[in-house]
Amino acid sequence: MLPSMNAPLRPRLRILLRGIVTALLVPVLLFEEWGWGPLAALAAQLGRLPQWARLERKVSALPPWGALVVLVVPMAVLFPVKLMALYLFGEGHFTTGFALLIGAKIAGTAIVARLFQLTLPALMEIPVFATWYPRWKAWKDRVLSHVRQSAPWRAVRAFRVDMRRRWRALRQRAE
Repeated sequence: MLPSMNAPLRPRLRILLRGIVTALLVPVLLFEEWGWGPLAALAAQLGRLPQWARLERKVSALPPWGALVVLVVPMAVLFPVKLMALYLFGEGHFTTGFALLIGAKIAGTAIVARLFQLTLPALMEIPVFATWYPRWKAWKDRVLSHVRQSAPWRAVRAFRVDMRRRWRALRQRAE
């Protein structure tokens, strides 16, 4: 069998596709990274309520496949809400659609982040999850590290720090 003339193109095509997928995922990763910790902490504060704490204990005690189901259910429940937001966009109700989409994203991230914290030990007992989750996390951390080292990221961060400093100074002068 003769080697294919397209053989040298395959690695380049794979690199190109990987780059495109990475570029499309970066905004999602940044949003999730920005909201994951604070929103999970906010959801964890509900654990102070007795009924909520009891529910969290039950979720933490679930077997691996039960934990996976509990983690997937909020995503499945919020999917129609996100579709409704797209429908509203299509009908010209941009503000309502945007508000619904952002609300669903924030609520979904808070719920899934907290559930993930509670179910991670059980999920790590599922062989395929235990194999792929560390790889996903390492890849995500590498991508986010590259983004954070980029000049645009550093410029925006410096601008934000400067604006906070100016705001504090303005407030102190007003007092």
